[in-house]
Amino acid sequence: MKKGKRYLECEKLIDNSKNYDAKEALEVLCKMPKPKFDETVELHVKLGVDSKQADQQVRGTVVLPNGTGKTQRVLVFAKGDKAKEAEAAGADFVGAEELVPKIQNENWFDYDVIVATPDMMGVIGRLGKVLGPKGLMPNPKSGTVTMDVTKAINEIKSGKVEYRLDKTNIIHLGFGKISFGADKLLENYNTVMEAIEKAKPSAAKGQYIKSIAVTTSMGPSIYIA
Repeated sequence: MKKGKRYLECEKLIDNSKNYDAKEALEVLCKMPKPKFDETVELHVKLGVDSKQADQQVRGTVVLPNGTGKTQRVLVFAKGDKAKEAEAAGADFVGAEELVPKIQNENWFDYDVIVATPDMMGVIGRLGKVLGPKGLMPNPKSGTVTMDVTKAINEIKSGKVEYRLDKTNIIHLGFGKISFGADKLLENYNTVMEAIEKAKPSAAKGQYIKSIAVTTSMGPSIYIA
């Protein structure tokens, strides 16, 4: 793939003969020529685990101290008092069975996260084939299947992100915007890495963290020692 002029300018700022420490890497990212939008800063961590093994899964959530820089739209599946609670807590959309055909037939995806009370999981199960591939299925491990809908909404709105392994044993996630500056990005980075390290499965053997790279959504990767 042909690299654009801006990308090549960004590459010139990276010394590929060395691994950076996190602060230095983020400072380099912040010096790179900017596109016309506020880029997301991404983290890619390769782990020495086998994601095919149930006892070597790495998955969880963490609330970033400086948020994500993105306003998360939350859909809550709930009824009765819990639906009212969700509305009061600032959910963008609240509903129950009536939302199933809207999602299935109208491809309605004007939200970033779905929260559900446990009694609604039977309803949401019908949407598994649609929501699963998009990573939108609520899950107790990520705190999105809960009776405490207020807490779930508040955490998501304040910068909660989910991390999980892909099939190649890599965790990919955005942890802020380039406009945050290196110091705020470093706080978010340290919070995520601490969570990933704590989530090390007891069944994992050998070197746990194989490689760490940071990048902007349109830029080259910088590897961190």
